[in-house]
Amino acid sequence: MQRRLGHQFADSELLTLALTHRSFAGRNNERLEFLGDAILNFVAGEALYARFPQAREGQLSRLRARLVKGETLAVLARGFELGEYLRLGSGELKSGGFRRESILADALEALIGAIYLDAGMDVARARVLDWLEGELQGLTLVDTNKDPKTRLQEFLQSRGSELPAYSVVDIQGDPHCRTFFVECTITLLNEKTCGQGASRRIAEQVAAAAALSALGVENSHE
Repeated sequence: MQRRLGHQFADSELLTLALTHRSFAGRNNERLEFLGDAILNFVAGEALYARFPQAREGQLSRLRARLVKGETLAVLARGFELGEYLRLGSGELKSGGFRRESILADALEALIGAIYLDAGMDVARARVLDWLEGELQGLTLVDTNKDPKTRLQEFLQSRGSELPAYSVVDIQGDPHCRTFFVECTITLLNEKTCGQGASRRIAEQVAAAAALSALGVENSHE
């Protein structure tokens, strides 16, 4: 897991603590999560400030919210197979806590805090930027508009049309790294539009963006 993270801990106790959920022990990763959350927000904000010099404060805030949201962090955590290394109480283990988005996202933030304490801010910044590189590269100021599902719904409502219907048609991959395939059906189009992503929500957004594009609606990219 350390190889996947790109950081070898000098203090292995920090790593162990970052992976310890509150259901496992009284001494757990919640304080590290608090610290990591602050570092993550700062690094993401700093990167967006440099990348979008013309962006307004509100635009930067919305872009940062997308970068640091739990779903994004959980996808990264699954890519690191983080769930396999979490220390969870018996109740969380039985209920599948190692797959739960909130637990994975919190543990990733705790790891950011642990890396900071282990090696300093420069190393923590480098790790966060490396992990978020794909997300950062895909961002544009268009991303600060309403998301595709919302825009599609509003477009259809303005024309008195039925709301879109989304259905999961396939799920591929291992539990820690799944890809969802979704179809979007609307009455204004003869054919369904498709989307895929690391979560159902992402796949639905992609399918909605495809529907907007097929309808000729501008600014259809998420």
